[in-house]
Order: sequence, then structure tokens, then C-alpha cells
Amino acid sequence: MHEFVSFHCGIIASGGTSVSALSSATLYGKGIFTTIAIHDSEAFLWEKHRRRLVTGAERLKIDLAEFSENSAKEALAEIIQKNNCINGRARITFFDESSSNIWPFETKRKTGLLITTAEPRPVPGHFRLTVSPYSVNSLSPLAGVKSCNYLDKLLTLDEAKSRGFDEAIRVNERGEITSASMANVFWLRDGVFYTPSLETGCLAGTTREFVLENLECRETKGSIDELNEADAIFLTSAGLGVAQVAELESRQLKPIDHPILNLLPKRF
Repeated sequence: MHEFVSFHCGIIASGGTSVSALSSATLYGKGIFTTIAIHDSEAFLWEKHRRRLVTGAERLKIDLAEFSENSAKEALAEIIQKNNCINGRARITFFDESSSNIWPFETKRKTGLLITTAEPRPVPGHFRLTVSPYSVNSLSPLAGVKSCNYLDKLLTLDEAKSRGFDEAIRVNERGEITSASMANVFWLRDGVFYTPSLETGCLAGTTREFVLENLECRETKGSIDELNEADAIFLTSAGLGVAQVAELESRQLKPIDHPILNLLPKRF
């Protein structure tokens, strides 16, 4: 992470932030965030990210009235410039600083805003993918929301890495492919391009949306057998960009020159 952060639209050192220990954000992880790719010092797909933040805030009842779209966008541009972030990533987090009915306390601020920047996530040259033993509950009120309650995804990723893999595919309670722990998934089979339907409980990723707008792709409710028979598998996210999977469990996948690989701006 870079040296400075934007906290409530003001720039401070990264170690200078503080949130009440009794806030809903601290006690329950009540907050929403998005990770935005930075290319040539510009936020990529800002409108899509902003729209998803607003939708997530409405679902979790997080009040964004203190931060207009312009103020958040200006704060993002300011911290990108301050940290000299030319090609990298930024995380925008709105966290609920209010109290809960369970542990009430006096507070003046309802919502906080934190923006951090960093270099791009490293992408392994030989990307190894596994299937996670942890399923997604598509009926959860958090399904499809990029909330700060992120521990299940971190545990999923940690479990995969403990077995020597770089990411893990998760299925839902019906055995349908949803996504990787921190990325959307696409696959190619017999010349047809696929990705899981949002009805599976997968996140409506901004990179996913951009791919669907530019490439012919079928949204499906496929089982893990679909991936086992795929000719190519790709993971997408603002942090990763597009990563082509080289190995699923023990099955080797040959590199395929698919248009998705040239769809996004180059990371460097």
C-alpha cells in the first residue's frame, strides 16, 4: 500500500486513520468497498464502480448522503496524484460509523470514507486453480454485495494457497459455479464463451460487466463439470485484470489466444 490515504476526503498518512471500536463497521464489518484499476493515473470504469457502491449501500442501509459522487471522485483523483499512482489499484471503502441497537453509543458521524492506493496485484505466470470446499449461499442477504464482511473469502483464498494453488472456484448450495474467491470466472468450451449467471450468487463484477458488454458470452448456471471440460479458463477482477488459468486441480490447460486477453488496458 502507498504512503498516504484519503480519509473522509482529506489526505493523511496511512497510519493515521481511526474508527470507533463500537461502530457497526468494527463490530460487524458493516461497510461496502470496491477496487478500481488505475491506468495512466485515471480510474478505469469509475461509473460502474460508483453505481455498484450506491446499490450496495442501499441494500445494507449505509447512508452515503455525506459524500456526493463528485466529492468521492475528486478525493480519488487527489490521492492518486499524491501517491503518484500511475498504474495500480485503488480501494474505495464506505464504512458505517453509526452504532447498532445491540451496542448503542453516541456518535456524530454516520458514514466514513477511506481511499487507499497500491501497486497492481502480482499475477503468477503459471496460474493454478482449485475447487474450494467452502460453498456460497446464494440466498444470503450479502450475496452479490461487495461488503467489508469479507472473512469467508479470505479464508477460502488462504485454504487454496495452503494447498499450493493461487485461487479457488466456489460453487453455491445447488452445486452451480459462482466465481473464484476474489474474481469472476469465464470459460471457453467448444468455441462458446461462458460465465456464471448472477442468479448463482456471484458478484456483479465491474470487469465482468465490461467483458459482457464487449464480447459474446452466455450467462449460465453450470456445474463444476463445465470447468473440468473447458478448453480455457479466465479470471477477471480490477486487481487481477485478466488472468488465464494454466492448471485446474491437476489438469493442465494449454494457452489460448482469446479476445478477452486484449480487452483491458495493459497493466504496465
